Amino acid sequence: MKTRAVRLYGEKDLRLEEFDLPEIKEGELLIKIVSDSVCMSTYKTAMQGAKHLRVPDDVAERPIIIGHEFCAEIVAVGDKWKNDYRIGEKVIMPPVLSYLGGNQTIGYSFREIGGVSTYSIVYEHIIQNGFVIKMESDAFFKGSLIEPFSCVLRGYKASYHLDEDFKPFTNIKPNGKVAILAGCGPMGLAAIDCALHGDIKPSLVVVTDLDTARLDRAREIFDPMQAEKDGIKLIFTNTTDKAELLALSDNKGFDDVFVYAPVPAVVELGDAILGFDGCLNFFAGPMNKDFFANVNFYNVHYAQHHYAGTSGSTPEDMKDIVKLIGEKRIDPAVMVTHIGGIDAAIDATLQLPYLKGGKKLIYTHINMPLTAIDNFAELGKSDARFAALANIVSQNRGLWCAEAETYLLANF
Repeated sequence: MKTRAVRLYGEKDLRLEEFDLPEIKEGELLIKIVSDSVCMSTYKTAMQGAKHLRVPDDVAERPIIIGHEFCAEIVAVGDKWKNDYRIGEKVIMPPVLSYLGGNQTIGYSFREIGGVSTYSIVYEHIIQNGFVIKMESDAFFKGSLIEPFSCVLRGYKASYHLDEDFKPFTNIKPNGKVAILAGCGPMGLAAIDCALHGDIKPSLVVVTDLDTARLDRAREIFDPMQAEKDGIKLIFTNTTDKAELLALSDNKGFDDVFVYAPVPAVVELGDAILGFDGCLNFFAGPMNKDFFANVNFYNVHYAQHHYAGTSGSTPEDMKDIVKLIGEKRIDPAVMVTHIGGIDAAIDATLQLPYLKGGKKLIYTHINMPLTAIDNFAELGKSDARFAALANIVSQNRGLWCAEAETYLLANF
């Protein structure tokens, strides 16, 4: 079986190539990857090459396939799994396999499986340890966004508090106050969705961002009036003023603060607005190993402030997100702003920090320049296909959807 894939050879060295995959073994699966969303972690990997913790030292001679936020369908099943998997089933996988040994991670470590490929082999150890998750969905892109959504949910589950008997519990506080700082990027939008529609309901959600366009888009997607009907006060603001943010919490501080930008000033602001027994989750992963920010340790002692950091998710987190999507409580489409084919994957990865908007979604079996959904209508003046896509998304609040995906795959 030939596959077409983007492979990493070293720092900033990504190549779109076609090569042969070996025949699958009796304990393996062959999957057709349909969609993959571009992750900032993949950008960091491409920048660092073999210096990255999860990338093999011999990557220059034995390149790996990038991409880990993918959704695929099974096209061949090894004899060992004939009773467990069927051809045509949609599957997703958590990338981080570290607790199987070493730092093995899909999209960072393997030569024959990665999200930016047309076909990949799922190794036996991935399957037998429960990392292949089936999902029923009307669209592949929803599967591609389960992994980033589950990372957000993992952050929520890691929030640490003490109850009235000083017994620890983890998760955001029920009926508590949540602040999501620098929260209108793709991961921040997922955090808002989880706060509003997850299993634990806060009473207040304050979202900050300095980018006015991102803030306005977030406000359009998540209507504060609808949130209020659901019992949650939702506030969007571009302030970075400690006093203004504390005033929004009735000057009591926030129970849960999530930092979505690796900026010391944002971390310090989050620290300053924590309330008693509050927890700050540093979600944003810095590239600089010497990243520091000041923390008030007086409050660690006397105000019971707690700090957490999370990276990645677990299979259980992904299953929880599959459930929330299946119940139509959260919508992965809120993250997506750009669509492209496999030929757009390299530039989308290497330029990711400089591309405005949310998630960049790659469909690996088509060729198409990376295109903003907001530009479909303009492009439709000279290409009827984009006009059709613009019409479809306009009927879905301007968001990507299953109907748009079906049209794209049939016409591009």
